[in-house]
Amino acid sequence: MSDDHGGTVLVGYDGSPAGEQALHWAVAEAELRRAPLTVCHAWHWPYPSRPPDDDTLEIFRAAAAIVADEGVRKAHAQAEDMDVHWRLERGWPGAVLQQAARDAELVVLGARGHGGSEGLSVGSTAVQVSALAARPVIVVRSGLPQAGGHGGRLVVGVDGSPASAAALGFAFQEAALRKASVTAVCSWWDPAVLPGPDRVPFTDPQVIRSEAMARFDQAVAPWRRQHPKVPLETEFVVDPPRQALVDAAQGAALLVVGDRGIGAVPQMLLGPVTQAALQQAPCPVAVVPVQQAE
Repeated sequence: MSDDHGGTVLVGYDGSPAGEQALHWAVAEAELRRAPLTVCHAWHWPYPSRPPDDDTLEIFRAAAAIVADEGVRKAHAQAEDMDVHWRLERGWPGAVLQQAARDAELVVLGARGHGGSEGLSVGSTAVQVSALAARPVIVVRSGLPQAGGHGGRLVVGVDGSPASAAALGFAFQEAALRKASVTAVCSWWDPAVLPGPDRVPFTDPQVIRSEAMARFDQAVAPWRRQHPKVPLETEFVVDPPRQALVDAAQGAALLVVGDRGIGAVPQMLLGPVTQAALQQAPCPVAVVPVQQAE
């Protein structure tokens, strides 16, 4: 994986509690991949008026450099011999990280950094980068158990969409690196019992269920063959997809989802199931773009 996209793990760091946990996770990811780590910090002039002079701007930039340098120092404290660089850019965090992701194979960031609205478990930067970055993005919420490194169980959502194919590939590759297991979850419902205009009449639930199970098996089979040493469990459940994934992720090290699955509309940054996973999952969430499957 490291050679495909430049071989660096990019972490957004701002010194917030979620940023600290994201840094810890990113160091573990870089160790797994034997890849360098880039600590990225964005800064900007925070007022509507223009800065009075270049010296004032330099004060802000110097303060931001202290934060970036702190991230590098803490990364080295966790992995002394790791190749760590810092990237300091002027601009809004979402735009800076999205641009920096082009040189990375993986992005890690906290769910909500400094300046986020109280009460939100996931901030706008995490949503923007997860939706628009061309690389997989792992979003880490503060206060959740951390399981970076080897072992554990990874959960991946499968719905037959191109995004879920990309998520499956990432989940198996990540599990192979971690020596972890994969639980692939497919949620099914009977269209004949849907309320109102969404009901589909004249359907045979058993036929539809059998076809859905067959497509699920077909989606998983290539990755099972490619990674025969990765323990795999499949779950075909009759629950709404959001609830099914949140329930399956209990005790997991990582939940992996595509950026937009079945039912997502083009105007949405992320699909509704992916948004729910970011908000409610009891573990960090990896959001994988469709491009990852190409």
